[in-house]
Amino acid sequence: MEIIDLAPDDARWAQAFEVLRELRTHLTEAMLTDVLAEGTPQGLRFTAVFDGDECIGVAGWRLVANTSAIRKLYVDDLVTRATDRSRGAGALLLADLESRARAAGCTVIDLDSGVEKHDAHRFYLRERMHIRGHHFTKVL
Repeated sequence: MEIIDLAPDDARWAQAFEVLRELRTHLTEAMLTDVLAEGTPQGLRFTAVFDGDECIGVAGWRLVANTSAIRKLYVDDLVTRATDRSRGAGALLLADLESRARAAGCTVIDLDSGVEKHDAHRFYLRERMHIRGHHFTKVL
């Protein structure tokens, strides 16, 4: 397995998009293009795990400065292709992100996970992540 940083114009996005859609089912290619155009200048990055020519995992992340953590790595998206779960791609992505966070002087890695994602929660807890708060939203 190989970790690859995906630039917005990377041809491998065709495969990575299909994996990302397993988490973000509402996402269209046009929406992703818009998110990349707006998000990349804001620091949004995507890293993928490839097994040969096949994308099996994707993480969207960014470095954030704020008063709660001073500097953190926030994970917007973390998904492993359903047919490839339990092969280590998720752990590989998290380890890579942790290394990047430490190198950048971050104090924490943060992510939000839907309350119904019980398998993901077991994975995060096994990876020594902790539930430290509630996330509130108001749909507009």
